[in-house]
Amino acid sequence: MTEPVASPAAAPVPSPGAATDDGRGLVRPRAGGWRRVARASGIAVAALLVLVMVAALINGASERGERQALPAYGERVAVSGGHLNVYRQGDSGPTIVMLGGYGTAAPALDFAPLIRELHEYRTVVVEGFGYGYSDTEAPPRTIENITAELHEAITTLDLDEPYVLLGHSIAGIYDLYYANRYPDEVSAVIGVDASVPGQMNGLAGQDNPISRLLASSGLLRVATTLMPSLAEPDGTAYAGREREQMRTMMNWNWANPAILDEAKQGARNFSVVEDITYPEDIPLLSFIKKEGSQAGWRMLHARQLENRAHGDLVELDGGHYLHWTHAPELAERIDEFLDGLPGNR
Repeated sequence: MTEPVASPAAAPVPSPGAATDDGRGLVRPRAGGWRRVARASGIAVAALLVLVMVAALINGASERGERQALPAYGERVAVSGGHLNVYRQGDSGPTIVMLGGYGTAAPALDFAPLIRELHEYRTVVVEGFGYGYSDTEAPPRTIENITAELHEAITTLDLDEPYVLLGHSIAGIYDLYYANRYPDEVSAVIGVDASVPGQMNGLAGQDNPISRLLASSGLLRVATTLMPSLAEPDGTAYAGREREQMRTMMNWNWANPAILDEAKQGARNFSVVEDITYPEDIPLLSFIKKEGSQAGWRMLHARQLENRAHGDLVELDGGHYLHWTHAPELAERIDEFLDGLPGNR
């Protein structure tokens, strides 16, 4: 007696858009499933674009309101290509002209603790194109243009000569070029963890799509609102209103056209000063952090002091912005150095 053969179970009919076996054991969505995935992705992208556009509009409106509410400091000075903002403090004593580092949104505020300590000097902060309250559209940010604009501003201000140059970070190579171009006008140079020939180009990669997106979309404003420490200086030397204004001005000035072009010109500008040292008769005081941003940091700065009658190198424990946390010590060392120069230059 033969046993009955069971009839095969009917294969389930896949529902529209369901996954099917391709015969190799691989499961693939049916065409309808792909369409739903594509549609959902399109909706998500569209929603993101809308959010970015709304954030950009809010960012622009916020900036306009902030500029009306926050009083501008300093004075605007006409130079080739536009206007620079200049902040002056003090009406007696030697003149110190200060230049901020790359990306420092508000140099006059950034130097505030050091300016307060240097109360026996005339301090002048020249904010280059893209910084502080200066114009953000500018001629190419070559070292030649940057130093020529600085000289124009100083000439317009009719400052007493010679004056001391003080530069932080990237301003170090601008001061170096300036001192060689206008040596009779410079009495001494002071560097605050300043850039020097031979170092790596610290501006490389600063001009990138992410920086542009943060600047245009308002995402930076969101980040600095949620995490204020991202845009505030270290230490306790700043008043609350100074911190707030510095944070606000970072939202204004981050990745503006002049700042981005300065980064693009970085490699070229370093190459211009590659084989330059300061004139031998210009005294040089160099403050650096002990742990430099690259190997040989101390050696690179010491090289600028060779064959110089008046030059000091001071190493300090601290970050790149030594004037945030070491303003009293910097001011004391500056006093001693300048007072000890022949003829009290």
